[in-house]
Amino acid sequence: MAKLGVNIDHIASVRQARRTVEPDPVNLAFIAELGGADSITVHLREDRRHIQDRDVRLLRKTIRTQLNLEMAPTDEMVNIALNVCPDMVTLVPERREEITTEGGLDIIVNQIYIKEVISKLQDESIPVSLFVDPSYDQIQASADTGADFVELHTGCYAEASTKERVKQLSLIKEATAISQSLGLGVNAGHGLTYQNVSAIAEIRGIQELNIGHTIIARSLAVGLKEAVQEMKALISGKGSNYIRNHRNNHSKEPC
Repeated sequence: MAKLGVNIDHIASVRQARRTVEPDPVNLAFIAELGGADSITVHLREDRRHIQDRDVRLLRKTIRTQLNLEMAPTDEMVNIALNVCPDMVTLVPERREEITTEGGLDIIVNQIYIKEVISKLQDESIPVSLFVDPSYDQIQASADTGADFVELHTGCYAEASTKERVKQLSLIKEATAISQSLGLGVNAGHGLTYQNVSAIAEIRGIQELNIGHTIIARSLAVGLKEAVQEMKALISGKGSNYIRNHRNNHSKEPC
């Protein structure tokens, strides 16, 4: 089954709303790991709207799983990555005006520059993933850069109507197969929720799903450990059994 990378950016968003010290994403990353997170993902943005440099440095020292650093392919971010040495770098597009990432990198237009960035990171043994739309041309260009992985953008699938979602799911399945045929590892993410993740998790060949907002939102009701466990159960195809067993266990608790 696909692994689960938990994106903890929105924990930092709550902290930064008051410019205070809590909630601390570094401490809560440990709770996500207890819930079964296979990796911790953070996006260090140019404007530092949520995750801070301090968070990245401390996470590198404290988490027990893997650290996936999402970042724009800029000189500043490359230098930070080379200093921190995360377990993986995922290169993503970034605009200051956007609320969240709006689509995949345009590898075709920026292929030469991105290839140079990838080379710098790989020279320090840092695997690189490219966040791209599920398009043959973008995937082919990604393979040509020498990237290790692609992360397929699932935003269009997540936002589609019921009828359109079938088409978007088919595109992601095809993109996964193409990526594998070109020697690329395949991750996926963006906009995935408890309601729509199962169909993506069933795609053979996807190695990891990176999911954040829906897990953090759910954690407000049930706690972060439980929210991660619920998502893991859905990804494994055991969601209904998990919910049934969880309810039974709670019903046996003494008053």
